[in-house]
Amino acid sequence: MSILHELLKDIPIPKMAKVRQTFNDTKIEDVPGAIRAELDKEKVAEFVKPGMEIALAVGSRGVDRLVDITKVTVDFLKELGATPFIVPSMGSHGGATALGQKAVLEHLGVTEGTVGAEIRSSMEVIKIDELENGLPVYIDKLASEADGIVVINRIKPHTAFRGPVESGIMKMISIGLGKQKGAEACHQMGFKHMADNIPKMARVALEKMPILFAVATVENPFDKVAEVAVMRPEDIEERETRLQKRAKELLPKLHFDQIDVLIIDEIGKNISGDGMDPNITGRYPTPYAHGGPDVSKMAVLDLRSESEGNANGVGTADFTTERLVNKMDRHGTYANGLTSTVVGPTHISTTLENDKQAYQAAIKTCNILDFTKATVVRITNTLELGEIEVSETLLEHVNKHPDLEQVSDVYELDFDENGNLF
Repeated sequence: MSILHELLKDIPIPKMAKVRQTFNDTKIEDVPGAIRAELDKEKVAEFVKPGMEIALAVGSRGVDRLVDITKVTVDFLKELGATPFIVPSMGSHGGATALGQKAVLEHLGVTEGTVGAEIRSSMEVIKIDELENGLPVYIDKLASEADGIVVINRIKPHTAFRGPVESGIMKMISIGLGKQKGAEACHQMGFKHMADNIPKMARVALEKMPILFAVATVENPFDKVAEVAVMRPEDIEERETRLQKRAKELLPKLHFDQIDVLIIDEIGKNISGDGMDPNITGRYPTPYAHGGPDVSKMAVLDLRSESEGNANGVGTADFTTERLVNKMDRHGTYANGLTSTVVGPTHISTTLENDKQAYQAAIKTCNILDFTKATVVRITNTLELGEIEVSETLLEHVNKHPDLEQVSDVYELDFDENGNLF
């Protein structure tokens, strides 16, 4: 019997109950129709001429209705006589390779068959200028050679810095379209300066590149499209700033200020750039962002297959499992940290044999005298927060909170013969 088993075997795991969290669930049912209306309203057809080749910048995040959004944009351009093609725009994701980035899009459902446009993937970039501070500005070479560029992305708060513009269209222009070299350049001076560098780099690209328009979405707390916007180049910064505020208002959260132990079933780059959204967990990779609950100990149990082995974020947790580590592509994961310059999240956290030991280790180290009183919250991932599990010790709080509802009796967690959750 291992020393770890001896240390953990008597640590109690509390009974849990399912709890429903209530958020604003307003969403757009006809997303393609809403985008088409925006395309017409903004009169972007005036800038699209027959025969133009137009690059559509599409990223790697789990954006709601991404296939529909891309397809309606492709169809719109085709109707005007243009030839659209997809350019993977995801910085260093997909292992920072052309094939890897194409595979990421295919995992998200974006293929030539589903959206009606060819995917042209390359990591080759051109330098279009540099900022006053010396940072170079890059853009995907294939996109630079197109007659026009259209940028598609969701707008939401970033996980490592705060500013008027965070994660959205301007970040897609400066980092996504900049591929690995652009991402590396933008991160070179660290997240302390990101809120300044992203818009500056994007302004250069907007001035020098034939960006025709952008298609942006804002999602509700259940990660469903709540707003859409089509922006002309001259309006992007001002409108994105307003939509960023709206995205923060709609951000989902855990309705608990302090949690002894947070268990996350799965992480992945398709869930968040950090594997799990720090805005939800309260665990940030840098000191330049804040918010969320105060979590004493956190464990992550598994890695989503769509993440292609990129386990960025595992180091933000205190504990993980052998199952997750065995799925990890270390080169792809480390490339993420080398590009972003934030390497803590790519560290491998303390690794336990199975889910049960990860639970017990987190409880043992959460700094309370009576382990039976540990407050534990378990979530599937940081995208799915409508229904969560909480320990018996939190049910009094649940029953008093207007946005929480207990929807099951308490129960023992069910582990299989290998100590993993069913």
